[in-house]
Amino acid sequence: MGRRVAITGVGMTHQRSARPDVNGQELINEAVRMALDDAGMTRKDIDAVVIGNMDHFEGINYVDTWSVDGSGALMKPIMKLTTGGTTGTTVAMGAYYHVASGLFDRVLAIGWEKNSESDTTGAITTAFDPFWDRPIFAGAVAGLAMEATAYMAATGATEEDAAYVAVRERKHGLNNPYAHLHINMTIDDVMKSPYLSWPVKMGDMCPRTDGACALVFVSEDVADDFPQKPAWILGVADRHLWAYTSDPYMDVKTGKAWFPALEKASAEVFKKVGITDPLEQFDVAELYLPYSFAGLRYIESMGFCDRGGAPELTRAGAFDMGGKCPVNPSGGVMSSNAIGATGLIRVAECTWQIQGRADERQVPDVKLALATGFGGCYWSDVLILGKEKPGKARG
Repeated sequence: MGRRVAITGVGMTHQRSARPDVNGQELINEAVRMALDDAGMTRKDIDAVVIGNMDHFEGINYVDTWSVDGSGALMKPIMKLTTGGTTGTTVAMGAYYHVASGLFDRVLAIGWEKNSESDTTGAITTAFDPFWDRPIFAGAVAGLAMEATAYMAATGATEEDAAYVAVRERKHGLNNPYAHLHINMTIDDVMKSPYLSWPVKMGDMCPRTDGACALVFVSEDVADDFPQKPAWILGVADRHLWAYTSDPYMDVKTGKAWFPALEKASAEVFKKVGITDPLEQFDVAELYLPYSFAGLRYIESMGFCDRGGAPELTRAGAFDMGGKCPVNPSGGVMSSNAIGATGLIRVAECTWQIQGRADERQVPDVKLALATGFGGCYWSDVLILGKEKPGKARG
């Protein structure tokens, strides 16, 4: 790509189960105003806007034009991106490419969701093929349960191994004032919570959240014009390999149940940035983990450890605060899940970590941060952020 890109402004609403005090445009505007204030900008300074949510959840078509009163995009180029749960990270990548291309210097990226006013299960179920998928795919939980059972069969991992992930995420979330859930759970609490679809229990799952997030992406030509230190985008990649929900659960070449889309996206961007040992090289990671078992399978898919090795590392505290590479100091998706904003929040949290502004959830001296997105028919988005300006622009 032509130019290097940084993030210089972050805005985020407090994530809640319901925000009846605001409509969707007003919710968006809270995050936008905070991001612009953080960057020392006004609406007039923005060159273009990229926005996304799960538009079929709230039943709003053309959310790009519908949201203009909240986004401030009046008379400005605007693009809507909607890719399932990855929407937030896809919005971030879209804003990155808008700037890196040389077309714009300052682009506002927005992700949002008002889950309290939507039918997520109905929307997810009807999104998939009516013959092959719909009869067995009762919303998101059933699909994740299929993934969990395949992973358990391949590795011998247990429900208790996954419970360690759930406890870690909820513990981290206690330090995040923006998080939806503030719950101090124990392993026993998770294990005794009711089953939703075996082996996935209530304690293993993310919530449904109302919230919004906005980021200001800028070119290297103007990155020094803002009050906050820039968090540089070092590389991005994504993969979307399947059409049916049953496709991702087995690698047909090896017969193993991991996550080829995340493996391929990670391998591409790691090669761009020079990552050969993610556990040692990343200072922090904000990963899109919608339920506890993802905190095992996805870690292995990205090469943080050998396949089947995540339970041992997780139990040993490698991904806790103070561990080798803290994962989701924010509490992650299992503490807040305003779906259209969720991936963008991962990037926002990495930005705060790079800038040293994550308050009680700050990891010391962060130089390199990893953010991921997950969703749709197992899309995978991967972004790497750094404290230092990269040597050259990367695609």
